[in-house]
Amino acid sequence: MEKFLLRDGNEIPAVGFGVFMIPADGSTYKAVRSALEVGYRHIDTAAAYFNEAEVGKAVKDSGIAREEIFITSKLWLQDHGYAAARKALEDAKSEGMIHSIGVSNMTPEIWNRFVPSFETVPAVNQVECNPYFQQRRLRKILDESDVKLEAWGPLGQGNKKLLSDPLITELAEKYNKSAGQIILRFEVQEGMIVLPKSTNPERIRSNLAIFDFALAEEEMDKLRALDTGKGTHDPNAEGVGEMLLANYKVHD
Repeated sequence: MEKFLLRDGNEIPAVGFGVFMIPADGSTYKAVRSALEVGYRHIDTAAAYFNEAEVGKAVKDSGIAREEIFITSKLWLQDHGYAAARKALEDAKSEGMIHSIGVSNMTPEIWNRFVPSFETVPAVNQVECNPYFQQRRLRKILDESDVKLEAWGPLGQGNKKLLSDPLITELAEKYNKSAGQIILRFEVQEGMIVLPKSTNPERIRSNLAIFDFALAEEEMDKLRALDTGKGTHDPNAEGVGEMLLANYKVHD
């Protein structure tokens, strides 16, 4: 498994296993166990996914040493503010309770508004990113501070147009890979941490099998040209915070 070095000195696996929207009815446990068995060592969850307990049980039952597994979780909007967040951010890091601090869904505007006042520059920014939405303006800002981009929805959240794009299918045939593997390989070669999600054991396995080939630079250039600059989620949109709080109630 290829790893990236974070600005704080920690290493993070380039491919993580995402569990967003996987139910906490045993499905998350089963999926995470499958992911760990085939070699994933990075699991991405959040309080608002309501499946952290199953992630934890799967990790414990796997028999893999805890220090070998990188787990990303996230505070929810209800936990923002110093008093509520203290147990999981800068103080927690200084106390050795967590290794790295990151942020999510920070657009260039949000990043420039808040991050300059942070004591700790985040190690990662987890945002929507795929070949049709490559976050170029944001990546330029992140690169200036050696911050890694973590891509949620790296396969376009099942976007059939993306997965059947002629360039991607042509490369898939050339390298005897799936369209998804070509996309993930492109993103990792671009320096992104990717978080594909699946409950299908074969897809879980194949999403990790992207380190036995490399795309040529001219192929990378062609894939870069697929960028439309448009995503499905706009964190800058009015009312986004209120909508998220209303639909994901972590605390009663």
